[in-house]
Amino acid sequence: MSEEYILTLACPDRVGIVHAVSGLLAGASCNILASAQHADRDSGMFFMRTQFAGGSIPRTELARRFAGVAQQLEMQWELHDANHRPRVLVLASRIGHCLNDLLYRFSSGLMAADFRGVVSNHPDFEALTRAHDLPFHHLPVSNENRAVQEARLLALINSEAIELVVLARYMQILSPSLCRALAGRAINIHHSFLPSFKGAKPYAQAHERGVKLIGATAHFVTEDLDEGPIIEQDVARVNHGYSAEQMTAAGRDVECVVLSRAVNWFVQRRVLLNGDRTIVFH
Repeated sequence: MSEEYILTLACPDRVGIVHAVSGLLAGASCNILASAQHADRDSGMFFMRTQFAGGSIPRTELARRFAGVAQQLEMQWELHDANHRPRVLVLASRIGHCLNDLLYRFSSGLMAADFRGVVSNHPDFEALTRAHDLPFHHLPVSNENRAVQEARLLALINSEAIELVVLARYMQILSPSLCRALAGRAINIHHSFLPSFKGAKPYAQAHERGVKLIGATAHFVTEDLDEGPIIEQDVARVNHGYSAEQMTAAGRDVECVVLSRAVNWFVQRRVLLNGDRTIVFH
């Protein structure tokens, strides 16, 4: 059976992009299995994700042929093995619903990713992590040792060749230098009440204000706190009968679903950056 690949690309929009890509693949006896594209009128950019069976031509030769087309069309492009499982590292603190959900999906085979472990600034979830046969790294953080612990975290990311870092309610602000090092490969989850309801108890504040919709947002991590390109959002309807505790539970359910979708789409190569926005090919 031939290998399967995923090609992603972004380039200035012009006539003939799809023809150039599909023609090259046809000429290499490749069979397109799925393809999606988007022309963004605001930025003038064109985005495409194509999954195909590679025929009899080696990957190196496919990449060489495509490099010529990409140069002509000013493309930024990547060619991925469709069966590769991206390496993921999860960061967590003391709120464990998102971590537990991700670990369940991983161990149940519901997520095409290679989880390499959990890093936490508290020891609370060591037993949970090891129950899933994953390494647990306890890196307590304080104002005095923050730089040292971030260096240890980055060393771990590099040594494990981590392709995605997931902040599963990790209650620490990453330094600008670490954000830059992880640009485009770190995803965070937060409640959608920001910036209206900031602080440690956003659901309690929302309850006091009588909100009717609660939600969550998954986004890329940037130096601008909670303002990175948005990957996924969702909401749940609540009403006056909800207590603060019930609202918190409903909100946590949404957070789990939104974060898992974002991680899944990332590891399936469905998320492309478009400046401060994202293109997500579902």
